[in-house]
Amino acid sequence: MELQISSNIVTIAGNIKSISDFQAIKKIVDDVAAAHKAIHLNIVDSLSITSSVIGYLNKLVLKDNIDLHVNVGNEQLLELLDDLNLTAMFKAKRGL
Repeated sequence: MELQISSNIVTIAGNIKSISDFQAIKKIVDDVAAAHKAIHLNIVDSLSITSSVIGYLNKLVLKDNIDLHVNVGNEQLLELLDDLNLTAMFKAKRGL
């Protein structure tokens, strides 16, 4: 997994599958959230995301009041977010 940052845009390439992936995402997004109240998270090609990442993103929206926008490149991931009723909360949509 690789992370890129540009202002309030975080782009994740590769599969999100391990605790180290979660820790890397959390560190980067925490740094961005310290400076911005809106974050655009681009998940380029991951098929899924771990429960720890989902929990962390929930915290950003519900507790920290971050305006989160998630763009996903993989239809399967968008369907997963929809099945978990997270599409509206994460403002998730397909496209990159």
